[in-house]
Amino acid sequence: MAVEVVQQRNRTRAPKMNNEAYVFLLPAFALLTVFVIIPILYAANISVQDLNLYKKSAYVGFRNYYIILTDPFFTQSLVAGLKFAVDVVPAMFILAFLLAIIVKKMGKRSSSFAKSAIYVPTVISGIIASVIFMFIYSYQGGVLNYLIGIVGLDPVAWINDTKTAMWSIAIPGIWLWLGTTTLIMLAGLNDIPLEYYEAADMDGANAWVKMWNITIPSMRNVFIYLLITSINTAMQEFNIPFLVTEGGPLSLTTTPPLYIFNHFRHDPFLGQAIAAALIMFVLLGTISIVIFKLINSQQSLD
Repeated sequence: MAVEVVQQRNRTRAPKMNNEAYVFLLPAFALLTVFVIIPILYAANISVQDLNLYKKSAYVGFRNYYIILTDPFFTQSLVAGLKFAVDVVPAMFILAFLLAIIVKKMGKRSSSFAKSAIYVPTVISGIIASVIFMFIYSYQGGVLNYLIGIVGLDPVAWINDTKTAMWSIAIPGIWLWLGTTTLIMLAGLNDIPLEYYEAADMDGANAWVKMWNITIPSMRNVFIYLLITSINTAMQEFNIPFLVTEGGPLSLTTTPPLYIFNHFRHDPFLGQAIAAALIMFVLLGTISIVIFKLINSQQSLD
């Protein structure tokens, strides 16, 4: 009898709790609707119109998408974005992981200083960082050419050389995002229970075995999050290629956002620029889904 009474109370309480949950979710849903859902729907409507500044818009279906997808410069911008991500993400992951391990082994006072020093580049805007590296890469009077001149090497046009142009924008990207990535990895390392390592020490496991069997598997969810956010951020980078290389040489560093910006600035066909942006939205979402499928996240058991 008592069990039936409790079940009856739970059934009557459940709708009330659901209503309270909906009330708490309403502000977030309203913000999501105003700033995400409505703009996406509006952009989708513009992308299927022949919209420009000089005549009345007209419905053209998927013609704008066809024009963008068959534009070789758009394809080249996708390749440039992928190359930029391939240059930045692995190097940043390795450096951030090593720095996180080093900082974790430091004392409290020294680790606080190290975390502050590592995070400093993150608070610098991409525009300021781009200007700094423009001075570093300058052909005449640049710091980098001055250093290689000391050892007797000829100056290099780092920004205008097809062999070094991509790395000339990848290095500032690594420098800017390294701090945040390191601190997130450090948080992941600190979240691993010490009992795992103590049990491994009792079994006689060395540092390499503990790294591959405890640290890396325990960091799986952190790696997934950083991989998705890093690839999305790299593919959407605009400031560095726009200011450092201006998309050159030969459009080799024209990332998709820079392509969309140039298309929007030089062409009157706004629908095509919006279509390119939506294609990028779908592409980045697809990449995220593929990463989730290839690397399954794991729920913590602790």
